[in-house]
Amino acid sequence: MFNPWFNPWFESVAVAQKRAKRRLPKSVYGALIAGAERGVTRDDNCAAFDELGLRPLTAGQPAGREMATEVMGQPMSMPVMISPTGVQAVHPDGEVAVARAAAARGVVMGLSSFSSKPMNEVIAANPQTLFQIYWAGDRDSMVGRMERAKSNGAVGMILTLDWSFVHSRDWGSPSIPEAIDLQTMVKHAPEAILRPRWLLDWVRSGSLPQLGVPNFPVSEDDPVPGFFDAYGVWMGTPPPTWDDVAWLRSQWDGPFMVKGINRADEARRAADAGATAISVSTHAGNNIDGTPAPIRVLPEVVDAVGDEIEVVMDSGIRRGSDVVKALALGAKAVMIGRAYLWGLAANGQAGVENVLDVLRMGIDSNMLGLGKASIADLSADDIIIPDGFSPPRR
Repeated sequence: MFNPWFNPWFESVAVAQKRAKRRLPKSVYGALIAGAERGVTRDDNCAAFDELGLRPLTAGQPAGREMATEVMGQPMSMPVMISPTGVQAVHPDGEVAVARAAAARGVVMGLSSFSSKPMNEVIAANPQTLFQIYWAGDRDSMVGRMERAKSNGAVGMILTLDWSFVHSRDWGSPSIPEAIDLQTMVKHAPEAILRPRWLLDWVRSGSLPQLGVPNFPVSEDDPVPGFFDAYGVWMGTPPPTWDDVAWLRSQWDGPFMVKGINRADEARRAADAGATAISVSTHAGNNIDGTPAPIRVLPEVVDAVGDEIEVVMDSGIRRGSDVVKALALGAKAVMIGRAYLWGLAANGQAGVENVLDVLRMGIDSNMLGLGKASIADLSADDIIIPDGFSPPRR
């Protein structure tokens, strides 16, 4: 029943998640929480932040705090970026709504090769868009996707390498259809009927959730493959060597990020391959289960590359204090994934803006408590790091 007194604003990412769970069909929500096998890494991505303490000041705090920064040549109002995520069927506006929200809040948008909205629409909504690519298909097709992204105005490239998926989950994997046909609609109708607000959003949009990936083809004139068709190409392509990474980087004349780094030796290899940025990431816990949370290995990676290339951190960000802890341990910025998807599910573009506002307020209040006038002033001295927090360095 519609409640005219319902306040769509939420005060935390946790509340956004609760609302997303209530609004989304079970299988759609299940695809969002994801994680591999037992979910050890997925859970540690968040839990590791709770092991870190902060050293606050009680007097002499600055009256104003500055959190603007620049990553991959893009100025941002705060050190938070939108991580590329695929097939955003949680809301009819999908990545376009996310791009508009990111533009409204002055942050960079990451767009997945497996996104549900075409890149021209997303980049039009936010010119500060980085296109994410996988090592998928032959070299000509990969270069073709990069050229297509550049012609549409993408300002940077993200190569995602943490892709060694284990296709099993202890809690069961959601049923994801290959296409929305009559058989699929009948099968999933009970789920959708139990989530009338989600269903009404799609009815009002005049369309059904799209399971195609319009940014995977080399040309905009090529047929749009289904998600599993493109996924099969990706999974069937032999993994790249670091020489392959260097070659792909040479095909792009702008900022280039390698996403999925978790070790010092690989951070060095990414720098040697020509990357201008790296993301310390576990693919939100969807790679090998048991991988340490990125915040645990972040200092090792930062020490390995110094100021040579930019280091950002992805996975587990849920509040402003998480961002502050990552910056204090050397990250230039963080990337968020599930957090904004829950906001999108809860309230569309406004929900994504709400998530970004929650993070901004959290960053600001933690900087105030730590007595920092600028994010550039944050350091490991502001953090209490317990013994054994990080694994032995590699």
